[in-house]
Amino acid sequence: MAQLCARLKQEPFVTIDTEFVREHTYWPELCVVQLGGVSDVAVIDTLAPGLDLAPLADLLATESCVKVFHAARQDLEIFLHLFDALPCSIFDTQVAAMVGGYGDQVGYDTLVSAITGASIDKTHRFSDWSARPLSKAQIAYAAADVTHLRDVYLTLHRELEKQNRLHWADAELAVLNDPATFRPDPRRQWERLKARTNNRRMLGVLREVAAWREIEAQALNIPRQRLIRDESLLEIAAVRPQDADSLSRVRGVSRGFAEGKAAPGLLAAVKLGLDLPEKDLPRPPRKPEGAKPSSALVALLKVVLAASCEANRVAPKLVANSEDLDSLALGETDSPVLQGWRRAVFGDDALALLRGDIQLAVAGRSVRLIRAQKSPEETVSP
Repeated sequence: MAQLCARLKQEPFVTIDTEFVREHTYWPELCVVQLGGVSDVAVIDTLAPGLDLAPLADLLATESCVKVFHAARQDLEIFLHLFDALPCSIFDTQVAAMVGGYGDQVGYDTLVSAITGASIDKTHRFSDWSARPLSKAQIAYAAADVTHLRDVYLTLHRELEKQNRLHWADAELAVLNDPATFRPDPRRQWERLKARTNNRRMLGVLREVAAWREIEAQALNIPRQRLIRDESLLEIAAVRPQDADSLSRVRGVSRGFAEGKAAPGLLAAVKLGLDLPEKDLPRPPRKPEGAKPSSALVALLKVVLAASCEANRVAPKLVANSEDLDSLALGETDSPVLQGWRRAVFGDDALALLRGDIQLAVAGRSVRLIRAQKSPEETVSP
């Protein structure tokens, strides 16, 4: 493996994929790494006893060699946890495909078929990759994930370069180069639970117990839901148990858990939330009263978004989401839609619609955006 990684470091790019299991752990357990170079294709058994993965870490840290993934988030999370560093020089073909007009979050098999005409065998997609020995069919399936990825990368890179969109893809990949993307703040986990309450004290307790669960699940390396379920956390925040007996009455919390090693930490988190000063309690995440955009205007913005993205051959989901459209309809000017390449693709058209300077017309089977012609009276200054 050291010899392989030394060769790949000298190449302009390497294609990478991983196979892992996560059903019983908080952190994904890496089972297989696939690497593809110009002539090398390797499937590495990362569970092999005594295998030193340092050469792989060295390869991932080599800036001159581009690391090509498809839908890279889970792979990057694995490498960050394993090596405490993200790979350098990342290229994600799923992001590139969205920029290049192949659709929203296009799957690997679909992209391979569209670009190379090859068909991906899905038989082993749900294999238990931690079981040994791996079959020849599993190894062939794993190798295919990086073999076809070479042609996909070269084609997408060439197309984006021709369209002058490589910098668009680079801008979208910035989030994947930030370790914070893969290390969520435990004290923000309460927001995921979407508590339907305006009671700030309850939200304060929820924030503390959700943070406790996240940290404890990481330390024990078990799924957060296995430690204690979301519904139980919400009830704990509502009833605020002070001792093991009251904790055991919470739905989903067993007597064994309430009297076990983890319970004192959970009860301490409840007390911490109860003791918070009023000024430090979280506020319900909600929009200000009256900040509801016109549904008709949002619908028109969706049409303009779809038409603009169709004309520019770029995936709408990459350009704007529903929150972006709502903020535009409310007249807000700090939307990411009004920055960089997004403004050129959609933002200027959206502003023109809001000013009444765009007309929508049907041309054949598509929608056209027509700039409204102003009368001489409208263009003369008073």
